[in-house]
Amino acid sequence: MSATALPTRRTPDSFAILLMIGLCAIWGFQQVAIKTTNAALPPVFQAGLRSAIAALLVWGWARSRGTPLFRDDGTLGAGLLAGMLFAGEFVCIFLGLTLTSASRMAVFLYTAPCFTALGLHWFADGERMRRIQWLGILVAFAGMGLAFADGFLHGHTAQDSPLKSLVGDALGVLAGAAWAATTVVVRATRLAHSSASKTLFYQLAVSAVVLLVLAAGLGEARVDAVTPLAVMSLAYQAVIVAFVSYLVWFWLLTRYIASRLSVFSFLTPLFGVTFGVLLLGESFSSRFLMAAALVLIGIALVNAPAKQRAAA
Repeated sequence: MSATALPTRRTPDSFAILLMIGLCAIWGFQQVAIKTTNAALPPVFQAGLRSAIAALLVWGWARSRGTPLFRDDGTLGAGLLAGMLFAGEFVCIFLGLTLTSASRMAVFLYTAPCFTALGLHWFADGERMRRIQWLGILVAFAGMGLAFADGFLHGHTAQDSPLKSLVGDALGVLAGAAWAATTVVVRATRLAHSSASKTLFYQLAVSAVVLLVLAAGLGEARVDAVTPLAVMSLAYQAVIVAFVSYLVWFWLLTRYIASRLSVFSFLTPLFGVTFGVLLLGESFSSRFLMAAALVLIGIALVNAPAKQRAAA
């Protein structure tokens, strides 16, 4: 594992930025898809099916391209760890969405860039953050807090339990931390040398086994109802999110600085709120527009180019 073997990551260019915006839109709709499918499939079983379907798609993709998935390259330990973290993330997301709203889950889940930046700062070479970038993260996070503060105060229905929602929120934070830990494992271990297909296959295959076994143990391995909406929602999660978007995400991680990419995830809750407005008739105030501006300013700061050192 020589230092020269690891390819140099660069700051996101316009192509990477456009891809990240597209990924954020896809991920922003994910919470709605999960929530609608919970009525037909128990959450842990749904998560396991999602991973299993996507793992088969990744296997087929890799086979068609001649990408080896089972060659011994020293990544097994890191791959198993990444898969376990991935499973933990989605246990938290799917169970959390039975306890709290999709918009709240999106906010707490997308604390992940903060955890990612911290982890990469400590564990990955070439990922150290400058002060202006830390400022960008703080500004973006402040924007997210402003955007959802009013929703947090007035977002409960009469039958909601505050304690129940608090547990759901905590699961969202744990999911964000698990996602960040997965990114750090991918970036700071031998997985950084692997193809995007193999990195993703580890996570999907391991999480499919873990989640389906857990669902069976919890008595959740059942289908409560089969509806067109549930089928489309599960297909969206498995094919678009877990297969296509994650494959693109891990490909980006092999070429660009992960902490700069991860901060774009702050856009995802904004997309989630937008889908709520368009599909669920929700509304937002001028405070939300101010928050969106803060998020964009934060992203600009995090991606600010380093100044040339004239004299050390």
